[in-house]
Amino acid sequence: MMDRIVLALVVIGALNWGSIGLFQYDIVAALFGGQAGFLSRIIYTLVALAGIWAISFFFRDTEAHHETARERRI
Repeated sequence: MMDRIVLALVVIGALNWGSIGLFQYDIVAALFGGQAGFLSRIIYTLVALAGIWAISFFFRDTEAHHETARERRI
């Protein structure tokens, strides 16, 4: 469950950075009261923490955590 929340936050951050890079438009700032707004800073912090958590995805053995389709049928 936590990994899915982290992944969602990382995707939100990626989309926001993409909109900044392509259109010079900060979606988070526009929705939550500017870059210095309290809610914006919370969102930015959560996205940063999610990015740090997501680093652990590189070091996980995915075979050990997920059953295969064949195992589910048995």
